[in-house]
Amino acid sequence: MSSSSAAVEPEQSVPAARPFSLRQRILLSLISWASYIAISLIGPTLRYSISWEEPPSPPDATFEKPMIYSFWHRAVFPSAWLWRNTGIAVMVSRSFDGEYVARTLEKLGFIAVRGSSSRDGAKALLGLRSQLQQGNAVVFTIDGPRGPKFVAKPGPVLLSSASNAPMAAFCVALSDAWVLNTWDALMIPKPFSKALVRLSAKMQVPAETMTETFLERDARLAGSHRELQSALERVTAYAEAHVAQVGTAEFPVIKT
Repeated sequence: MSSSSAAVEPEQSVPAARPFSLRQRILLSLISWASYIAISLIGPTLRYSISWEEPPSPPDATFEKPMIYSFWHRAVFPSAWLWRNTGIAVMVSRSFDGEYVARTLEKLGFIAVRGSSSRDGAKALLGLRSQLQQGNAVVFTIDGPRGPKFVAKPGPVLLSSASNAPMAAFCVALSDAWVLNTWDALMIPKPFSKALVRLSAKMQVPAETMTETFLERDARLAGSHRELQSALERVTAYAEAHVAQVGTAEFPVIKT
């Protein structure tokens, strides 16, 4: 991470969705509705259990807020159903693929904030910071929009540094899924699959000091970036190792 990384700037607007051709708009409508219908049909059949590295607050929460969450792009489907209609804000790419994801998520009750690490990143981070200030949770598909797979981007660290909100990572592992031949190996859960959600302990980016140099800033943010990557890898390994146990006393099925 270098001192030229995107930062949250004091601007007052978030970029609107990019314009698309008529053909693209038709495809976006068809794909987003098809995705929404698929999630709405398969989602209710899934058996979810949630496991925490540290107890949530309140104890019966399925997520905490305000909080900055990160997860792998491949788990969008099961994550979208579990946290539907909760008003969580999600940073979504302004690409064509990102647009149909955004439209699908909005149908499921999420707030889509458009932007990415390569396009309008600072303005999108501003929109997410506004959501945190309102007491909401925000989520990054952390290796999106185009990978590389399982490599965390720095957005959550920059947002945490600017907002003082804590970060956490989660993974959703599935016992049985169709895995698509896409860059992210997108998972489509098979009906009646088990889904184990593992959430990490909270992480706080150290505060900036008045005398901090550019090199010290880079080192501070890089350390938190490594911590986030490690947390993602840790919860992924745990969820995948224990998903078969969903439905046992240790991993009870929750009501969704």
